[in-house]
Amino acid sequence: MKLSIISFTANGIKLSVQLIQGLDGIETALFTKCSLHREERRACPAAFVSRSVGEWAREQMEEKRVLLFIGACGIAVRAVAPYITDKRSDSPVLVMDEKGRYVIPVLSGHMGGANEAACLIARIAGAEPVITTATDLNRSFAVDLFAKNNSLSVVNKEGIAGVSSRVLAGENITISIETGHIQDGSRIPAGVHRVSYPPEHKVDIVVTSEEKVFDTVILLKPKEYVIGMGCRRGKEADQLEAFIMRSMKELGIMPMQLLALASIEHKCSEPGFLKWSRKYNLPFITYSAEELKRVEGSFHESAFVKDKVGVDNVCERAALRACGYGGVLVYEKHAEDGMTIAIARREWSVKFDEA
Repeated sequence: MKLSIISFTANGIKLSVQLIQGLDGIETALFTKCSLHREERRACPAAFVSRSVGEWAREQMEEKRVLLFIGACGIAVRAVAPYITDKRSDSPVLVMDEKGRYVIPVLSGHMGGANEAACLIARIAGAEPVITTATDLNRSFAVDLFAKNNSLSVVNKEGIAGVSSRVLAGENITISIETGHIQDGSRIPAGVHRVSYPPEHKVDIVVTSEEKVFDTVILLKPKEYVIGMGCRRGKEADQLEAFIMRSMKELGIMPMQLLALASIEHKCSEPGFLKWSRKYNLPFITYSAEELKRVEGSFHESAFVKDKVGVDNVCERAALRACGYGGVLVYEKHAEDGMTIAIARREWSVKFDEA
């Protein structure tokens, strides 16, 4: 989680400073619109925002950061409203009062993790998280949260409301999961009935990587592919995208099937990678040369690459490293105009967190 906190008063600044002291391991940036600190030239740990709050919010959302407004809900709503697009990709937005009493997730509670972030911040501040999502309030199965927790893409987002309405009405729902892809010992929550795969009749939820047509309310597909890449410094995002899309087309896969973009830590700030990964709302994961060396397998080695970054291959090793145990290369190293790419497929499975 990358968190951006903006405050509007002196008390808000103090609260934001207190919060970051408890957010160990979370990248946090502090901002303020409190003009008193700028006018009196006080030393302030928060950067003063001279542009509009809306412009600030747009920049943070483009970088896929979690936004916490310490101030009135109305300020947050007006700031982010023009930039809301899709619940599957919107940035999480939270609001907290300057006294630190309440934390309210106002956007992207499940898919973006705003509800989870609210509970974390509330624990640090001794505040009360104000969760308004109906499935959370009723401790019911939430299909969008199930998808998020299991790295599944929602093919038809309109199906979320259909399934959730049945859950909240107290009706049982059915789910069919591709054979061999449910974790051993996973306990299916009350109100959810698992049926055989492939389903013989209409079901509420189907979870599969197969390209078949099902009579279902909502279709979930695993994000089972990882792209590993290396590139010459300064490659533009559109150049990287063209190369990636051609490679994906050869395999017949779509962006919704991607889990992450992976590379070596030397590339952690590469603008093209960062821009492309934000565009597709994908994690950009980087590893040290030592981590990549430990990846087992047969790779297309390069003495030049080893001399430059300390490991003989970046793209293939990074793709497999991000897959974890059981990953396999399905698209070996390809090179073009200062770019290298490889694609790996991970082993996927799903589990249930009981409501």
